[in-house]
Amino acid sequence: METANIAAKKEQVMQVLKKRPLIISGPCSAETEEQVMATALGLKQTGKVDIIRAGIWKPRTRPGSFEGIGTKGLPWLQAAKAATGLLTAVEVATPKQAEDALHFGVDILWLGARTTVNPFSVQDLADALRGVDVPVLIKNPINPDLELWTGAVERIDRAGIKDIGLIHRGFASYGNSEYRNAPMWHLAIEMKRRYPELLFINDPSHICGRRDNLVAVAQEAIDLDYDGLIIESHIDPDKAWSDAKQQVTPERLGAMLDEIVWRKETVHATDHATLEKYRQQINHLDDEMIQLIGQRMKVADLIGKYKKENGITILQTNRWNEILEKAVIKGEKKGLSKEFITKYFDAIHMESIAHQNKIMND
Repeated sequence: METANIAAKKEQVMQVLKKRPLIISGPCSAETEEQVMATALGLKQTGKVDIIRAGIWKPRTRPGSFEGIGTKGLPWLQAAKAATGLLTAVEVATPKQAEDALHFGVDILWLGARTTVNPFSVQDLADALRGVDVPVLIKNPINPDLELWTGAVERIDRAGIKDIGLIHRGFASYGNSEYRNAPMWHLAIEMKRRYPELLFINDPSHICGRRDNLVAVAQEAIDLDYDGLIIESHIDPDKAWSDAKQQVTPERLGAMLDEIVWRKETVHATDHATLEKYRQQINHLDDEMIQLIGQRMKVADLIGKYKKENGITILQTNRWNEILEKAVIKGEKKGLSKEFITKYFDAIHMESIAHQNKIMND
């Protein structure tokens, strides 16, 4: 009988995780039994939430802040699940936390950004979860390092965890003001390219750090074909004990999800001739760009030889500034942003320097 119950629970969890879009929501922190239950019931009422999340242990940047209610909050989450029928998810950072969460029937575990950044912590959790059949979601590390994120996936995978997912919650960026954690979409896209088979969730709450631009970030994530969202919700956000500015009421969450335009990577239709035509155009243009960049590097090689023969330094700052200024002006006339042109030409410039440096030191 117990084996049958375990199998039924596993089947329920897997069916929910296959849903698209998958919506995870709940308070940043479990504060009181009443707050957890009221929030969970509100989320259930929206008819749009699949999994309740709640912070039980809260790793804070500085001591003295509220660091979570601890294990006594797990029965509250258990009761909320019984009342709503929704699955539950909790962040764990130590083997003991994982053990406690599983003891109280938590369905899904996730590793937070502060854990992913530390391979020792990830390995401790991987060892503790060896042989346990539970889905594990892995947030990106705080710093923009895809190898750390990839390493965490590999460690959890080698522990035998079959169901792994990724959560993109943005990256710490010094001096960044628009976001709490800069999304750095290109890094998330690369991670999605590396692991196209894994569940990929966006966390607008931690990217934004405030509720007024949650919809814009969520929409961008959906446009980039994320599988779902994890958004913090609180029955009374302004009185939340942690991260009050980024949480929304269950009612507001429901309205937000209605505002999002839900797109799909592919649409079931018989004729995609127009889309295919555009893609072929992109392919041809990409080929031409590669050819042109290759030709540019050959000229850079000739310049490198000339500089070597005449004792001239590789870097010519004034010349580079001149190239960049002209490129920005021309790019803006073509509808290209200054940020894009600068990054693009910086990459070309560094490749040119590498070519010339090789010639100089051969």
